[in-house]
Amino acid sequence: MATADIETIVVGGGVIGLAVARSLSMRGMEVMVLERHDRVGSETSSRNSEVIHAGLYYSKDSLRARLCVAGKKMLYRFAEENGVDVNRCGKLVVATSQDDLAALDNIAQRAHVNGVTDVTKLDAAAANSIEPEITCIAALHSPSTGVIDTHGLMTALDGHITTNGGSVVLSTNVTGISLRPDGLYALVTRSTDSEADDVTANTTITVKNIILAAGLEATRVGKMLKSAWPSDYSCPKTHPAIGHYFTLSAPAPFKKLIYPVPSGAWLGIHLTLDIAGQAKFGPDLQWIDTIDYGFIDKDGERCSLFEKEIRRYWPNLPDSALQPGYTGIRPKIYAQGEKAADFAIHGPAIHGLDNVIALYGIESPGLTSSLAIGDYVADMLLAATADETG
Repeated sequence: MATADIETIVVGGGVIGLAVARSLSMRGMEVMVLERHDRVGSETSSRNSEVIHAGLYYSKDSLRARLCVAGKKMLYRFAEENGVDVNRCGKLVVATSQDDLAALDNIAQRAHVNGVTDVTKLDAAAANSIEPEITCIAALHSPSTGVIDTHGLMTALDGHITTNGGSVVLSTNVTGISLRPDGLYALVTRSTDSEADDVTANTTITVKNIILAAGLEATRVGKMLKSAWPSDYSCPKTHPAIGHYFTLSAPAPFKKLIYPVPSGAWLGIHLTLDIAGQAKFGPDLQWIDTIDYGFIDKDGERCSLFEKEIRRYWPNLPDSALQPGYTGIRPKIYAQGEKAADFAIHGPAIHGLDNVIALYGIESPGLTSSLAIGDYVADMLLAATADETG
């Protein structure tokens, strides 16, 4: 095989792409991350609840369950070792009606199956002793749930990549990928820097290994390899879903995160706290056709719905206390009404193409799972490389 310009390129500079690049660089690989925006993590990674999930909700042996539980431990350790702000505050999952009790028991059972054995069930009095403002008939206490400074995390990951000899290149959009006859891949890139001239705007880079971690653009980028994919493989379709967050204008009377019993794959309008202790509520779930981060609250209808849902567990929410916050868009790979899909991490055994690993549908608990996903992808790529040479 001819010599590539770069051994491995990661397409996408969100928390997942950065975590993968870090894992690869720690194993001695030459790695470059290409990010189309002018800063890392400006899409899904910076527009979420920043929650470190315990692993309560996910199906046994799924990638979501396995990588969340492993990633949680890795993330707390990484934060401590790298000075990233983190708060292992815990959370309550609250049942507000008799209909919620069976679901609460199912969550507890699933958590234990997934290896989350620190979850305890509380009656109303015990829950109120922890959070007096909460109204519920029962709750689950998850002490290993927490929150993390996502921007601090990504900055630390970027630093690890650089220290290990890798690089993160911003304002660089991948516009084409092709498989060359010599077995290398050619990536055509275009600068998104407004100051770039026509001469430097377009570049072709040859690479041995490609990791597609493009989040909301995963399907679009994956389809660039259409001519190389085997005929029986097609990229999973991405179905974007937007979620709105409202912030609380007054100090929050809570020390823990508060989640209602979930409805299907949606975790409901929950209360989370950022590192500074500021409360926010959300996200809701609205399926969309185009990527648009605009906050929509026509005639206050969305705010009224949030207030109604929040008052199921916090009846003393003050009037007019919610303020529009921000939105986030999740790269789901299942459509409205379909069963929630597991993470899709496709290597040669699935798609049949050497030296390519593509990640689709990495939504929650993607942040929690990020470091474990990084190691998982690195192991997959190195195993495939060993098979080639062995």
